[in-house]
Amino acid sequence: MTGIPLAVDIIAVCCLVTILHWHFGNWRKQHILVTLTTFIAWFFPFMIICVIPIDVSNTCYNQCIKDGEPTATSNANTLPTTTGASDNQSLGQLLPNFSESVSSTLSTPGSSIVVTATGIQVRVICKEPLSYVRDPVLSILWHVVYWTSQSLTWIILPMMQSYAKAGEFTVLGKLKYALIANAIYYGTYLLVFAICLIYLATKPGMYLDGPRLKVLAITASNTWGLFLLVLLLGYGLVELPRLCWLSSKRGFMLSRTRFKLAKLSLERIEAEEDLEDILSEVSRLNDTIKAPHPFRKYVDVILAKCPDSLRNSISPSSSSRSRSAFDRDDTLHEVPTERSLARLHRRLIVAIQRHGCTQCQWSKHMKAAMELEELAENQASVLKVYHRSSGAYAGWFRHCHSPSIEWYWKCWICPWTLRLVAVLMFAFSLMVIWSECLFFVKSPVLSLFAIFIDLARTYYDYVAVEFVCVLTIAYLSICAYYTIFKIRIFNYYYVVGNHQTDENSMIFCGMLLCRLTPPLCLNFLGLIHLDSHITKDSNTVETAYTKFMGHMDVISFISDGFNVYFPIAIVVLCFLTFFKVGTWLLHILGFQQFIGDDEMTQELVDEGAELVKREWRKRQRSEESETRRRAWNERFAGRNTGVPDPDEGGRRRTVKTDNDRSELLREAEPMDYSRRSPDVSVPADQQLIPGLYQSDPVSRPQFLGSSQGFGPTAIPPTRLPPRNIFDDV
Repeated sequence: MTGIPLAVDIIAVCCLVTILHWHFGNWRKQHILVTLTTFIAWFFPFMIICVIPIDVSNTCYNQCIKDGEPTATSNANTLPTTTGASDNQSLGQLLPNFSESVSSTLSTPGSSIVVTATGIQVRVICKEPLSYVRDPVLSILWHVVYWTSQSLTWIILPMMQSYAKAGEFTVLGKLKYALIANAIYYGTYLLVFAICLIYLATKPGMYLDGPRLKVLAITASNTWGLFLLVLLLGYGLVELPRLCWLSSKRGFMLSRTRFKLAKLSLERIEAEEDLEDILSEVSRLNDTIKAPHPFRKYVDVILAKCPDSLRNSISPSSSSRSRSAFDRDDTLHEVPTERSLARLHRRLIVAIQRHGCTQCQWSKHMKAAMELEELAENQASVLKVYHRSSGAYAGWFRHCHSPSIEWYWKCWICPWTLRLVAVLMFAFSLMVIWSECLFFVKSPVLSLFAIFIDLARTYYDYVAVEFVCVLTIAYLSICAYYTIFKIRIFNYYYVVGNHQTDENSMIFCGMLLCRLTPPLCLNFLGLIHLDSHITKDSNTVETAYTKFMGHMDVISFISDGFNVYFPIAIVVLCFLTFFKVGTWLLHILGFQQFIGDDEMTQELVDEGAELVKREWRKRQRSEESETRRRAWNERFAGRNTGVPDPDEGGRRRTVKTDNDRSELLREAEPMDYSRRSPDVSVPADQQLIPGLYQSDPVSRPQFLGSSQGFGPTAIPPTRLPPRNIFDDV
C-alpha cells in the first residue's frame, strides 16, 4: 500500500487547474479573495473526477477480499489426505473428481493449488493495486472536498457574485445588497427543503435524525445537479462530435464565424453606447459634486471604475474652491442621493462587464475569421507552402517549423484528424446514451461500461479498471463542461481565454462545476454497477464515495424514480439537439440563428465578410505605417536633424487629435505638390513652383508645418494616398 499515486494525482490536478485558471482569469486585476475562492471551486470538482478511478480500483480489491481471502472462490474443494491402506479411496481416485470441480477456477489468473495439513485447497490470491489507499483516507477526503464545494456553490460564491456587482460604497451596504439579491434564490431552496421535511415528518414510521438530515440535504443538492447535468449532457453528447466534424469543413466554419461577427457587431455597438451614456452621467456627476461635498468620496470610487481615457479627460476636483456646485441654489436639486449614486455605480459595473465581454468575443471571432480566410487562400496553393499574412510562426514547434510542414498540417492532416476524432466521439456518445437508458437493468447486464469493468475485474487488472474509469468519466465531464465553458447568457456570463474572463463569469463557472460534479460521479458509479441501490445486491462492496453520499433512500420517489429513470431523458434531448429543434424555434421567435439556406443568414454572413475586409485593411494600413516609421528612422539614424517621426503621434506633435478621421489623415502619404498644374486663381508669382521653398523654409505653406522643416532639400515626390482610407469612419 502506498499513497504516492494519490499524491501524484492530486498534484497533477492542481497543476492542470492552475493552468486553466491562469489562462481564463486575470490574476493581476482580480481580487485575491476572488482568485483563491474560484481556484478552490475549480480544483475540488476536478479532483473528485480524478480520484474516483482510484476509489473504484480499491473497491474491486475489497470485493475480492470479501468474496474470500485467501480462498477467493466459493466452491473451493478440500481433498482429504490418505492415512493408510485400509481407506477405500485413494488419492488417485479423488483427483479426477477434484480436477473437474476446480477446472473453471484454475483458469482464473492468480489462482493456485496449495497443499495444507488437512488437504488441498484452490485459492485465488487478491493482488493489491498499486494505487490502493485505505478506507479512512478516502472517506476523510470525500468529506472535506464535498462539503467545501457545496458550501462554495450554495452560500459563498452566490454571495461573492452579488457582492462583486453591488454598487454600495461600504462593506455592510454590499453585504446587505447581496443578502437581498439572494433572498429569492435562498428562499426557493428553503421552501423545497421545508416541503421535504414536512413530507418526511408525516410519513409513517419515519423519524429524523442527524444522518437522515445530511442525506436529505445531499439528496436535494444532487437532484438539482442531476437535472442540470442531464440537460447539459443531452446537448454536449451531440454538439461536441458534430462541432468536431464541422471544424474540418473550413468553408462552413468561415461562414459561421462571419455570421457571429455580424451579430456581435450590433451587440458591440449597443454595449459601447450604453457605456458611453453611463460615462457621460459620471462626467456630469463629477462636475456637480466637488471636493467639500460628503458624497465626493463616492464619486471618486465611481471614477476609479471608469476607463483610463475618461479619468484622464476629467480634471481633478479642486479642494481650494471657496464655493462648490452643491452650495448654489440653482444646482442644489441636481445633487443625487447616496442611493442613486449606488444605482449608478451598479449600472457602471454591469456596463463595463458587458462591454469587456463583447470586446473579448469580437477579438476572438475576428482572429478566427482572419485565420480561416488565410487558410482558404493557402489551400489553393500549388506550391504547397503556407504563406502567413503577418508575422512568423511563434508556437511550441517553431524550432522545427517550416512553411511546407505547416501547409500539410493545416490543409491536409488536421481536417482528416478532426474527422477521425469526430467519428470516435460519436461512437462514444452512442455508448453513453445506450448505457444511460439501460444501466438499471442488472440481468442481463446491458450497460456497456459495466461490462467493461466486470471483464477487467474478473482478471484482476486494476490498471484496465482505472483506464476505463478515466476514459468514461473524462468524456462525460468534457461533454458537460463544454457547455459550461461555452455558455453565454446575455453577454454577461462568458468564459474566454487569454486572461479575458471577468470575475463574475469565473464565479459563475465555479458554481456550476461544484454543483454538477457530485451527481456526475454518482451517475457514473451507477453506469458501472457499483451502486448497490441500483443493482439490489447486498453482497456488492460500495465505493467510499457512495458510502459517504448515501442512497437517497430518505425520499423514495427520488431515489427509486427520479435518479434512476430521469437520465433516460438524455435520449429526447439528444434527438432535439441533433435535429436543431431549439435553433429553429429561436429563429422563428426572431432570434437570428445560423441556418444555411435562410436569406437573413446569408445577409449576415455577407455583412460579416465586409467587417473582416475592413479589419484586413486596417491592419494593412497599420503595417504600412510601421514600415514607413522604420524607414524614416533608418533614413535619419545618426543625424541630429531634429526631424520628427511622422507616424509616432504624441511624441513631437504639437497638435494631437484622437478621432479616427485625423488618424487616417496622418497615415496618408504627403502629396507631391511639385507636379501640380498652375492654379489660375493664384497669382503666378505665388504658385507652387519646384524649388520655390528650398531656400526659404520660413515661407513654406502652413500645411507643411513651419516648425517641422525638411531642411535644404526639395520635397520628394510621393505616390497617391491609399484607396478606401475612410471606410472605417
